[in-house]
Amino acid sequence: MKVYTTAPLEDPRDARTAYTRLEEIGYDGAFSFEAKHDPFLPLVLASENTSTLRLGTAIAIAFARNPMNLANLAYGMQSISGGRFVLGLGSQVKPHIEKRFSMPWSKPAARMREIVLAIRAIFDAWEGKAKLDFRGEFYRHTIMIPAFNPGPNPYGPPPIVTGGFGPLMTQVAGEAADGFIAHPFNSRKALLENTMPALEAGLAKSGRKREDIEIIAATLTVTAPSSDEQAFEASKLAARKQLAFYGSTPAYRPTLDCHGWGDLHLELNRMSKEGKWDDMTHLISDEILETIAVVGPREDIAARIHERLAGIADGVSLTHNRAPDPAQWADIVPRIQKFA
Repeated sequence: MKVYTTAPLEDPRDARTAYTRLEEIGYDGAFSFEAKHDPFLPLVLASENTSTLRLGTAIAIAFARNPMNLANLAYGMQSISGGRFVLGLGSQVKPHIEKRFSMPWSKPAARMREIVLAIRAIFDAWEGKAKLDFRGEFYRHTIMIPAFNPGPNPYGPPPIVTGGFGPLMTQVAGEAADGFIAHPFNSRKALLENTMPALEAGLAKSGRKREDIEIIAATLTVTAPSSDEQAFEASKLAARKQLAFYGSTPAYRPTLDCHGWGDLHLELNRMSKEGKWDDMTHLISDEILETIAVVGPREDIAARIHERLAGIADGVSLTHNRAPDPAQWADIVPRIQKFA
């Protein structure tokens, strides 16, 4: 199983060393994340300071940009990285798109599908496969003159993967993308009952099969040496905080419903509106923690991750947003990679 992670970068200049360290550890790939900084810029530095590490955005906010802009960025990153780039796209939520980015919001799943198809049409034009003539509901690209055409990418167009949670956005990946990044607020049951049927529906719609798409499951990983109980409990507490935040968000309720915990969402949502973030943490029981996160001592965690994702994902992206140090899993990475 391939192993990925997201490089936490408070200072984008750290990309010069952070990605080098991840390559030395042995990760198959490392992603950037769009939060305080643009997700593409750190990957330019990462490309210049690594040689084998797969690099991608997980995710770049698609609706904050347009297909031509994304195609240009992806083309440049594919060239600079020597063919190691993955364009990962996500939607964000309506308030941020409209109020932070001042961009339009409507029909998010349909818009994401169209963005992916439009980027592919632009790539095809640059590769000399077809005249640029994309006419969609949201985007229109019908002109490409030699002065603005970079021509075929020396490494070929990069793959496009999309992230999502709900059935419609997940189906888009199956229908139009090269890969899908599953959200960490998923149990194995939720992945099997919610995510996979939506992906299969999208694949069927596009006439493709499961092997035609790469699935990477972002997985909340909680571990520590069995001899260090204090570190283990600290990791669990940080994970509870992360799960409480996710559980308070209406969009993520289906995972809780999957286990009969829907009422917990109502309580977490109410408390979040009252600003009781610390109190919310106490509502995440051991059962909930161990069902959604993968929890275990150092010597067992690789096998538990494989057990969680076997038959579902091609790769895992180890994540722990409240304790974001990918180097903490250095000894675990090769153990996970041994699993088919």
